[in-house]
Amino acid sequence: MIGIGAMGTVVLGTIAVPLFAPYNPNVNDLTQVLQPPSAAHWFGTDHLGRDIFTRVLYGGQKSLIIAIVVQLIAVVLGSLLGLLAGYFSGVVDKIIMAITNIMFSFPGLLFAIAIMAALGPGIANLILALALVSWPEICRLVRAQTLSLKEREFVEGGYALGASTFRILFRYILPNCYGNITVIATLGMASTILAESSLSFLGLGVQPPDPSWGSMIDQGKDYMFNAPWFLFIPGAVMFITILGINLLGDALRDYFDPKMKSNK
Repeated sequence: MIGIGAMGTVVLGTIAVPLFAPYNPNVNDLTQVLQPPSAAHWFGTDHLGRDIFTRVLYGGQKSLIIAIVVQLIAVVLGSLLGLLAGYFSGVVDKIIMAITNIMFSFPGLLFAIAIMAALGPGIANLILALALVSWPEICRLVRAQTLSLKEREFVEGGYALGASTFRILFRYILPNCYGNITVIATLGMASTILAESSLSFLGLGVQPPDPSWGSMIDQGKDYMFNAPWFLFIPGAVMFITILGINLLGDALRDYFDPKMKSNK
């Protein structure tokens, strides 16, 4: 419930950001530089007089959109490759798993940094880089389940009824992977938000003047002592969001786990 509550609050705030945010996130106001939290500016202002509450909401909107798109791409690519590897085995399995193992051998963030350094900053390149480091985990999960499921009686029954390979994969096997895929994708959203913020902190993600939690933390670190709200509020919101997503992922894992259901 805590995870759902935290996620619901963040999602509501980012969806309804025009209603909650009274200021333009990118308009400077040099008469309001580094103002502390007040009735006019709930989270204070930054070094250019911009309202931090507004920028946190717009930054969260970008982070959630990026995380959702990245995980959708990772789920589609990882599920497809995992199905092919687990179902056909042999050479197909060896090739796909070799690529997967190579991807796992590199730290995901460093691999994303390398991709961004090669392609250049920008949201499209950011999504591509994060999707490329996110699909292997889903691929490995779906492959393992496919290896197990393709020997089950209901799949054998499909063969006996003359079902095509396409139907076996997408009507018999894949639906039985949905629960675990949902859990991995949910937890992956938290990792994606953290990675996006890290890349934006390094100047490789969302580009100024557009708000991002990572870039706001980067800018706020220079004012840690005379304007601590500039640094700590975006960091706290990001922490609560990631914690909420992780708690939601754990709750979904318990929900989809038949052992947990049997114990209730």
